[in-house]
Amino acid sequence: MSLLTRPRWSERHSRAHRGTESAARSGRGGGERWYRLLFTALLVGTAALYLVGLSASGWGNAFYAAAAQAGSVSWRAWFFGASDAPASIMVDKPPASLWVMGLSARLFGLSSWSLLVPQALMGVAAVGFLTSAVRRWSGPVAGLLAGLAFALTPVAVLMFRFDNPDALLCLLLVAGAWALVRSVDASSTRSSTWWLVLAAACIGTGFLTKSLQAFLVLPAFLTTHLVAGPGTWRRRLLALLPAGAALLVSAGWWVAVVELWPVASRPYVGGSQDDSVLSLAFGYNGVGRLTGDETGQLGGGGRGGGMGGATSTDSWSALFTGSMAAQVAWLLPLALIVGIALLVLVGRAARADRRRAGVLLWGGSLVVTAGVFSLAAGIIHPYYAVALAPWIAALAAVGVVELWRSPWRRVLAAGIAATAVWSWWLLRETPTFLPGLRAVVLAAGVLAALALLVVGARRLLAVAVTTTALLAGLGGPVAYAAVTASTAHTEIIPTAGPSGSGFGGGHGGRGGPGQHAAGRGGPGSPAPGRGGPGGAMALLRASEPSSALTSFLQAGATGHTWVAASVGSMPAAGYQLASGAPVMPLGGFNGTDPSPTLAEFQQLVAQGRVHYFLGAGLTSVPDTGGSDATVQITAWVKQHFAPTTVGGTTVYDLTTPVVGIP
Repeated sequence: MSLLTRPRWSERHSRAHRGTESAARSGRGGGERWYRLLFTALLVGTAALYLVGLSASGWGNAFYAAAAQAGSVSWRAWFFGASDAPASIMVDKPPASLWVMGLSARLFGLSSWSLLVPQALMGVAAVGFLTSAVRRWSGPVAGLLAGLAFALTPVAVLMFRFDNPDALLCLLLVAGAWALVRSVDASSTRSSTWWLVLAAACIGTGFLTKSLQAFLVLPAFLTTHLVAGPGTWRRRLLALLPAGAALLVSAGWWVAVVELWPVASRPYVGGSQDDSVLSLAFGYNGVGRLTGDETGQLGGGGRGGGMGGATSTDSWSALFTGSMAAQVAWLLPLALIVGIALLVLVGRAARADRRRAGVLLWGGSLVVTAGVFSLAAGIIHPYYAVALAPWIAALAAVGVVELWRSPWRRVLAAGIAATAVWSWWLLRETPTFLPGLRAVVLAAGVLAALALLVVGARRLLAVAVTTTALLAGLGGPVAYAAVTASTAHTEIIPTAGPSGSGFGGGHGGRGGPGQHAAGRGGPGSPAPGRGGPGGAMALLRASEPSSALTSFLQAGATGHTWVAASVGSMPAAGYQLASGAPVMPLGGFNGTDPSPTLAEFQQLVAQGRVHYFLGAGLTSVPDTGGSDATVQITAWVKQHFAPTTVGGTTVYDLTTPVVGIP
């Protein structure tokens, strides 16, 4: 066959690849048995990494733990995602993740285990979905590599051992990608449409987990369907109608219920200033994260400010030089290099070529999500990066395997060398942590990349060299993942790795439920003036009530709807989790929500529904447009009730005023 008539590599490989896919799906391939064994080992190892020593983190994030506790005793609080059983106010996120934890607490009793184990199992499921999705288009080796890289990403280890909504969101997005892959591969238009509907429903449910962040993958999902989906253009476009309906229903049903529910008989929508879940979803948790205009947030907001500087850096370099780098970006250079190379290599391959579809799906989800995180001016915490972990892992794995099969091994060698250098650079941030690891990773990676250029057709040697290179590339994240899994995390803004310093005192100490990394200053410490950082810190720390105060609250709970009220959801959560009795979080998470107003609180006190006021309260609020109702309540309590100290905490008995109340 002459060079003029010989099929191009892309054409030959595409035909061979379709044969591999067919064998894999039929289950008759010769490597099916070893794949199943390795896949099982991957899931078992992931479960061990995420589950062992899990209870050391206590309640994890007390804010969500308290809401799960409330949902375990009150179906009304469970449905709305309220912070307290009487359901005075919702948390500032949709409640899907709280539904899971609340049900677990109902089934197994309230404990650290019942709240955190569901998160770990979500991680195992997410790894399984990603592995299966990548395998369908790029083969078993790529699937296993993607699952392994994802499971060992430090921020994934962190968030699948923690009780933030990010664990469920990540699972839903990966499950949606798996369903989309099945949609593209479906043998009939009808089957493809149903899989597409499932993918849309996963994303919509993600909206009920963390609002608009779930929609960041929509451009990549839509592009992949339109480019690689089965059928004609008309049929692919028509399939979007039921998928769009599924997205709207799954994302909007709970929102509609809350908006239509009589305001007087439901909790206040936390995080909003107008008691509207639409304002929360599209304002504080939506556009506000992009523009920095987050009304009522703590500490000033804006570019690079607020929440102790836990925002993006307004630059594409955020993932390389910012706080997210060590959390998730270990394989990012490799993913970008091999992803771009693969896209060029595919060239003018058939429209439905699965290699191009993979780059569109994995790479598109990565680029859009990373772009938003990097360029947003509002609050973007480092642990949000877990949403990038599956896309980086998948793109890197697919690119490595596909370039290995291609004539472009020099590009693969360059990617391996870049990964080694990048890992060496990231490890510089923690010079006292395994100091010899930097040199090992750099030397192994660079030598493996050089060897890959000269091994030529000696396939076994080339496989050994590539394996060594991948192990070198994973050396840094594996070390960070191990230390993350062995460290207790009880801070409100956790970070992965040996140098992580989450808000409120870094990695939490090893304590049981009810013990939190609250920093210093003690429960009830007053917040300083308008916009001061100490005010934010006081509200971001869960209280650590003494045994004397806990017993005091338990004894005073009878006959009252709330045993106490405290400014801010985090301080209130600590009291509530320790005592087991409802504590009203005045002002919600930021202490700036108008819930309740002074008049409403006065009425509750007059009715004897709130027994105590705990802590010094707030004397001012950050100048971010939020309500000062908690400041007014604090001043009113101090004017009419006498303080006492119980277990180091200031307590006001609201049933015995010392000054006449009009």
